[in-house]
Amino acid sequence: MQTHGILRTAGGPSPPDTGWEFLPHGADIGVRGWGPTREAAFEQAACALTHVVTEAEIRPRSEVALSCEAPDPELLFVAFLNAVIFEMAVRRMLFGRFHVAIDGTRLGATLWGEAVDVARHAPAVEPKGATLTGLHVSQDAEGRWSAACIVDV
Repeated sequence: MQTHGILRTAGGPSPPDTGWEFLPHGADIGVRGWGPTREAAFEQAACALTHVVTEAEIRPRSEVALSCEAPDPELLFVAFLNAVIFEMAVRRMLFGRFHVAIDGTRLGATLWGEAVDVARHAPAVEPKGATLTGLHVSQDAEGRWSAACIVDV
């Protein structure tokens, strides 16, 4: 299983200081994304979420818009991941490209993906929800943003 990587963003290749990884956690799994902006960190974490389900390439065949709001960056991150999980479940889709815009306590995102193809995607698990366990959204001394939490699978 791939445990880390780099998402190609909606505008093309990601900057070199972006990426995602899984964080070990008992029966569940942690996801962490990082990048030069909070938006990039959220996008990378969403990519990690998709890789929890499958290692297959996700084709950007359909576009889905979503929005959410929360009182602080940490809860906004959980709300975003839970909105992605909701769209995956309701639309029976997987997403491989993400564009996130944050304005204060509001987030708008565009997701690109395709319908789940069990034969090609071979889904390993179905994410149930992002949790407050291991939750953090922070910026380090070099200005790089990181966003992480445990996802119930």
